[in-house]
Parts: sequence; structure tokens; C-alpha cells
Amino acid sequence: MKTNGKPASSWRADELAGPNEPDTDQLTRLIAAYAPHDGSFELRIPGLHANRFSRPNKECVHALRLPSLCIAAQGAKTVIVGDEVYEYDASRMIVFSVALPVAAQVTQASHSAPYLSLKLDLDPHKIAELVLKVYPHGLPPVQERSAVYVTPVDASVVNAATRLMECLAHPGDAELLAPLVIDEILIRLLRSPIGVRVAQMGFAESSVHRVAKAISWLRDNFSQPMKVEDLAGLVHMSVSSFHEHFKSVTSMSPLHYQKMLRLQEARRLMLSAIMDAGTASQRVGYLSASQFSREYSRFFGSAPTKDIARLRQEAGLWV
Repeated sequence: MKTNGKPASSWRADELAGPNEPDTDQLTRLIAAYAPHDGSFELRIPGLHANRFSRPNKECVHALRLPSLCIAAQGAKTVIVGDEVYEYDASRMIVFSVALPVAAQVTQASHSAPYLSLKLDLDPHKIAELVLKVYPHGLPPVQERSAVYVTPVDASVVNAATRLMECLAHPGDAELLAPLVIDEILIRLLRSPIGVRVAQMGFAESSVHRVAKAISWLRDNFSQPMKVEDLAGLVHMSVSSFHEHFKSVTSMSPLHYQKMLRLQEARRLMLSAIMDAGTASQRVGYLSASQFSREYSRFFGSAPTKDIARLRQEAGLWV
């Protein structure tokens, strides 16, 4: 495994230096106000979410993370994508450029100092629009293909995020000014050390954009049989090139990506829809109940029935 997606020796000086450490006190207070208890809160500004957790996770939480910018104002979190491990806290922010099945774990939190973070969904179409302004002469070449980037937190981004949260107190500001502040955040992100790589989200010919198109198909059709050849054709790439780019961006193969989507959805169906394991496995596309049970146990650490019973008990759910 590689921490933060790359070994420490491969960090460039410009990625490590960054501006002066930003003041996150006001952002911390605002997130705490709009996330009054543990959980994730969808705020009035579209695409903006506040999160609070008062204790570290004992186990990883599995979820599908959509393209987003995450700023941890307080506490720390680890995210695992395939075989890559990323860590971020108040000194580092993280960007997800495509939808990814992840395993996440809050590693630093307490009741007196809970984990507090802000998540802003990223719109590839808006990024494509702003790329033309930030890079009017075209994008510089970039060799790295990845879906996740960790970079030192930028004071200007934190300041803009604080102003975005302040818009929530005034309905007129939330409607009229918030979109402008979001554009500012995206522009500052595009001008940051990872800006060229983030810009790949909106660049139609980039490998990240093509993989995102394939991912969109997988998310809509994960219960259906999938041929890598068909996915490669969808994004106009050879099978070998597509497989290489997909794994480079997502840290997993297309088949493994589909399997993770299926298992996460089956778990959700059993937990929230009170569906039995056999029905859930069929619903997500498994033809063999025994194969589903084996892969579920390997992925989540215990058999479906046992895992769901434990989750319900922990959540205080009774059936």
C-alpha cells in the first residue's frame, strides 16, 4: 500500500510547501453549527455537505464517494481506494475526481473535539467551463492518472469555503452569492499544485474523463453482465489501453469496481430494505448465492446474515 496515494519520497517540493497554514477556527465553528450532532448533513446550498463524528471508527465504513472536494477543519480521516491509502486532516485537503467505492475511517475525533469536515460536490461540466478561463492556452501535459489527490490545504480555499458557509445564514446570499463563491473555490483549486490534474475531470479527451464515462455506465448498470470489451468501445479505447487507464485512475480493475458496487448495494438492501441475502444477491446481479456469500464475507469480514445482524444491533435497529 502507498500512503496518500504515493510514497513520501515522490512528493514534489511544491506539493509539500504550500502557503501559510490557514486559520480554520471560523470554518470549524460554522461546520459545528450546521452539523449539530454526529452524521452527514446536506445543506441548503446544492452540493454542500457538513459532517460531524465524535469518535473514531472502529471499522471502515464502505460507501460510494462522488466527485468532491473535502476539507477537514478538525480531526483526521483515512480513505482506502483499491490498494491506495489516503490520509487527510486540517493540514491537507482531498479531491475525488470520479465516483469511487471507498472504505473510510475517522481516525482522530472526540466529543470535545469532533471530526468536522466540509464536502463540496464537483461538477465536471462547471470545471470544464472554468478550465477555459484558467488555462486559456490549453492544459499543460500531465502524466499522472489518478482519481484521488491529496494536497496541502490552501488558505485561500479555506477562506472561500468559510464565506460559502456564511452564505447559509442569509437566503439571498445562498441563492445569489453562493454560486459565485463556488466558482471561486473551483478556480483556486484549478490554480493550485493539483490544478492541472483536477482539470482532467472536464477535459473530454483525458483518461480521467473517459474512465468517468465508463464508471457512469457501471453505476447505472452494475447488476447487468459486463464485458470489458464493450466498456472500452463505449469510451473509444482499445481493451488493453482501457484496462490500464481504468486501473491507473481507480486503483482497481473494471470487474473489481463492479463487484464493489454490487456488494455495497446488496448490503444497503439488506440493511435498509430488510431484504434477505438471497434476494439481495439476485437483485444486484449474482447468479450464485454461494459465490455472493464468499465474496461478501471476504469484502466485509463476515457472512451477510451475521454482518447485517451486527450492524442492526449497533444502530439499535430491531426486526
